[in-house]
Amino acid sequence: MDWASWTTLGVLTGRGGVLTEEVGVLTGDLTVHTTWADGEARIAVQYSGSSDWFTMSGSPVPSSSEADSRNLHDAVVAAIRAGGAATVPSPPHSPSPP
Repeated sequence: MDWASWTTLGVLTGRGGVLTEEVGVLTGDLTVHTTWADGEARIAVQYSGSSDWFTMSGSPVPSSSEADSRNLHDAVVAAIRAGGAATVPSPPHSPSPP
């Protein structure tokens, strides 16, 4: 089984924050975590320094490769920084080899 994970600390939400499945909108200083396994990426957020994790709305999403899931993590962080009750964006895809 292939898997990978990424965590970004200190992500400040834009106005309107990020939408979660469990508690609605979170705003402020967040930690973002993406786990990729079995062809899907799962995205969770928490208030930085907290122990409670929340599922970002739109997660999990299909993700065919480790590279795609890394690109998705970066896109999620950007979406959270933009705010507007951010949800998981459509997964980006790795460029095809020439």
